Order: sequence, then structure tokens, then C-alpha cells
Amino acid sequence: MVKVTEKITRLPQVHSIGVIGDPGCEGLGAYNMKVYAGALEESSKDDITLIVGDLVPEGTKPCYEVMRSMTDILAGNSVYCLRGNHDTGAYTEYFGLKNYALLTEKFAVVVLDNARRTFEEEGLSLLSQILAMQETQQVIVAFHIPVPNHFISNCVSEEEFSRLKAAYAPWKEKVKYLLCGHVHSRFEDQADGIPLICTGGGGAMIEDVSEDIRAWDVEHHIVHFFMEKDNLCYRISNLSEDCYQRESENAVLKEKLQETVQGELMAHFKYLTFADRAKRRGLGDIASLFEALAASEYYHARNFYAVLDRPTPFMESAKTFIPGEKFEYEHFYKMLTKYADMQKSPLAKQAYAGAAAAEKVHANLLENAADIEHFSGQAVYVCPICGYVMTGDAVPERCPVCGGPQRQYEVYQAE
Repeated sequence: MVKVTEKITRLPQVHSIGVIGDPGCEGLGAYNMKVYAGALEESSKDDITLIVGDLVPEGTKPCYEVMRSMTDILAGNSVYCLRGNHDTGAYTEYFGLKNYALLTEKFAVVVLDNARRTFEEEGLSLLSQILAMQETQQVIVAFHIPVPNHFISNCVSEEEFSRLKAAYAPWKEKVKYLLCGHVHSRFEDQADGIPLICTGGGGAMIEDVSEDIRAWDVEHHIVHFFMEKDNLCYRISNLSEDCYQRESENAVLKEKLQETVQGELMAHFKYLTFADRAKRRGLGDIASLFEALAASEYYHARNFYAVLDRPTPFMESAKTFIPGEKFEYEHFYKMLTKYADMQKSPLAKQAYAGAAAAEKVHANLLENAADIEHFSGQAVYVCPICGYVMTGDAVPERCPVCGGPQRQYEVYQAE
């Protein structure tokens, strides 16, 4: 990662730049950071990388240390930063100037700090200086919080935008793109007749922008800027769900990560089981404690699993679980039910038989949910005694598998 110490840096060998938005504002766990790792790999195809803000969830030295270390290991090119509203505290100690310009042979990038929803005079003066230069003909103006646009109200004020416009007005034809982050999604618009590109898909969970741009419409991504026939162009590159696989290629580390996931999930299960026992004895405080510990162990397992996970694209994911459910109830659990019966092990027989009944319902529900975008679910009821699953408005008063009472059913329904 580059610590910028000069207001103007010349980069004569740079012909392209990759842009990553909002990688770390939601936390630095491996589950989120896997996207950032993939974004760095994709951005390594360019000559340099620019992060358009919110590198960290808060501007503390430990957070900056984690991100700087990870970036230095994974990045395949020089990485520059732009200050976001989360990048407070020790930002300048790690990354230097907040307003600066990068000049290549064919284009320039002017980085402006508006993390506090106002443009600094120092930055606006620098922008005017760069645009006034005869050699500068194509400029990207980069900042964190968007200027007013047609999609969101979470932007700087019209007054602030007017200050920016005044800074570039005499040379407006040189400003080819306005570039920002902050919004955990992606949209393209026009602001003052200039293309506005908003990219926040470098790690943070994708969010709804408007009724027209929903979370399921946008993938994690980066933006590539490059020269084509003397024109500064761009393209969006979506990041695949399995965009980063470095640890999976190390046989020893892969095995240990798999073992760790299993250990964390077993601890999760043990704590939940103990919490259930505590609830049955009326010990609510103990139950809550162990539910919290179970949740912690689950998130540990999720982080370890994320390092290895190679999922299919999200909109195709539901149907991939169906074969496993079918195998369990059609073959595996049926076989083990018979074996437990032969061994005169009634508890194991009961557990396998009950699970098999539920897995069949699971497969049916997953088939209904295979078309995720158009799926409209109904309330799902789970028997906490045996795990049987029921749907619909009229569920039985007793679980058809174990006879558990309706009053104990757990209900799952979208709000």
C-alpha cells in the first residue's frame, strides 16, 4: 500500500487502474475479507489499484494494520487509498495525504477527501491546478460520498456539489468521470452531464439502492479504467462467488481449516444443546449465555469455512442442496435406520427415521425455492423435538413424526 507524500505523483508506466469500493466498513472477519481478497486479485490485472474509501470499519491502528498487512500480501500492484467516512483516526499516518493527484501519460486521477460530506479547499484547489495543466486532457475525479444523483439521497448537499462544479467549470470537458463509493452497491448516472460511477462492491454486503436497483441485481465487483484508442474507458468486472482460493491450494492448511470448521460447529452444537437443557430447567440466564457462545462458535466456523468455500452463483444456489437431501432420505438414513433396528438400538433408529422424514420435506421445499428470485414462501414450522418441517396455514396439533405439541413449534417467516 502506498503512503502518499506528494500532492502530485507522476506514473508514466501506468495505463490502467482498478477501483475497489468499501471493502472493510462492515468488519474485518474472513467472511467479508474473502471478497476483498478476490477484488485485489482481479484488480492486479491493472497497473495500479485505488480503494475509494471505507477500507476499515473504524480508523484505529489495529484495523489499519490488518488491512495494510493483508493488502501487501495479496495485491499484485501498487494500492492507493481514498479516505471514506469510516477511515478516521490514524488514516494519514498510514496512507498520507487525503487530497492528491496521480498523473499518467494519458489520464489523471484526482483524489478528493469528502468523508465529512464537504470538499476541502485544498483538494478543490488541486483539482483546478491539475485541470489547468496543458498535458492533462482526461481526468477521473474520485471521492467517497456521492454527489446528488437520481438514485439515492445519501449524498453530499447541492451546495457542496456546487463548490466542486465551480472548481472544474473552466475545464469541464476534461472531466471524463466522477467516481465514488459509500453505497454498498453499484449504479451509473449522470451528474452535471458527466458520467457518475458509484462502486461499493469490494467487500461490504450488497444492499438495496432503490426499487430499481435491488441487492440481488448487483454482484460484488470492481471497476477497471483503461485507455482504448486514446479514450479513457471503463468496464465492470463482477467477482465470482469463489473469487479467492489461495488457502485451498495448500494441502496442509486446507485439511486443518476443514478440521477447524468441524470443531467449531461441534462446539456450536454442544452449546445450543446445553442451552436447551437450561431452558427446560427455567434457567434463562444460563440459556442465554450458552446461546451467545453458540452463536460465537458459529461465526468462527463461518469465517473458517468461507476461506475454503467454493459456492455456485447465489441465484443458482438453492437447487444445489437438493441432491444431498434426496440422498439422505432415499438411501443413507434409510440404510442406517435398518441397521440400527438390526442392532436393537431404538434411539438411533428413531433419530434416523425422524430425520429422513424431515429431509424429504427439505428437498421439496428446496425444489420450490430453486427459482430464488420468484420464490414466495409461506410460514415454515419446525418441530423442536425431532426436527420435522411443516408448511401451510393448517399445521397439525401434533407433530406427525414424534407427536410433539403444536405450541412448541418454531415458526420461520419473512417479515
